Amino acid sequence: MTDAPGLVERWIRPEIRALSAYHVPPAAGLIKLDAMENPYGWPAPMVDAWLERLRAVELNRYPDPGAAALQAALRRSLGLPEGTALLLGNGSDELIQMIALTLAEPGRTVLAPEPSFVMYRMIATFTGMDYVGVPLAGADFALDRDLMLAAIATHRPAVIFLAYPNNPTGNLFDDATLEALLAAAPGLVVIDEAYAPFAAASWLERLADHPNLVVMRTLSKLGLAGLRLGLLAGAPAWLGQFDKVRLPYNIGVLNQASAAFALEHEALFAEQTARIRAERERLHAALAALPGITPYPSRANFILLRVPPGRAGALFGALKDAGVLVKSLDGSAPQLADCLRVTVGKPQENDALVAALGAALDAAS
Repeated sequence: MTDAPGLVERWIRPEIRALSAYHVPPAAGLIKLDAMENPYGWPAPMVDAWLERLRAVELNRYPDPGAAALQAALRRSLGLPEGTALLLGNGSDELIQMIALTLAEPGRTVLAPEPSFVMYRMIATFTGMDYVGVPLAGADFALDRDLMLAAIATHRPAVIFLAYPNNPTGNLFDDATLEALLAAAPGLVVIDEAYAPFAAASWLERLADHPNLVVMRTLSKLGLAGLRLGLLAGAPAWLGQFDKVRLPYNIGVLNQASAAFALEHEALFAEQTARIRAERERLHAALAALPGITPYPSRANFILLRVPPGRAGALFGALKDAGVLVKSLDGSAPQLADCLRVTVGKPQENDALVAALGAALDAAS
């Protein structure tokens, strides 16, 4: 009888066997600056009101399959015009998967700039699509218009994913270049606005101008990472098809009730994101003052920084030993050699990061 490893080798697709599972490191006891979360919680009276709201939720009943009340609240919050469809997912990852599942056929391609959000490549692989990554250009990680247009002409992608701002580089891509890509794309273009609360820029208002455009958002970076709620906005013709591959009841009753409640307190999240944006600039200046550290400008709630050559692994370890967890990107892409990514935390958390990084640099000098 064949053993389990032999059966796995026989039946599991080679491209899946070649993957590594998405790794989330343990963070207990550490200052957590690795996952782009909002570091601020809710005031106690708001928590009490939220818990009271949850008392009315019937856990023995399936959730509203279309999350109508939550959709209405999101429409108001986003200012979506009539005629724009909305689709909800269990985080934006599920929405990316819905899009890929709907468009997947043998030989079809997913295209994205690189480095960018790793799930574009992973979900393309999950769904059996080809993936083409187009390198970003120069020291400012800009879209290379000529390379992107050439890749579009060669590969005729079914879908192009564009993170705006980009993760992990933090920059906004040039609008004129995005317009050129939308005009050239033969299929769908997804602009992923996961960090919109920190960017003061959006393509939502331009949806009607581009029949091949959809815009994706998440509430995770705003301050609701634990809910796993993403949303996709676009023409009903597109979203009606994506909805066919959505699993029933994908947004649970507690998530629907909690997100709707949170949207009644938008002023709190606006205040928190304003604090994070201000703190981002302070942290950037403090990092730039450290010897050998180059932080890149960011329109998100994180900062990409380059450390002295060959030091990323040691500095990542030193920060962890000092109780600060960041993300090491060294080795993940050629453009990210010697790079770390740090989430903008509370002022005291950012001060601890800068102090620990400075001490690690001093110890090696």
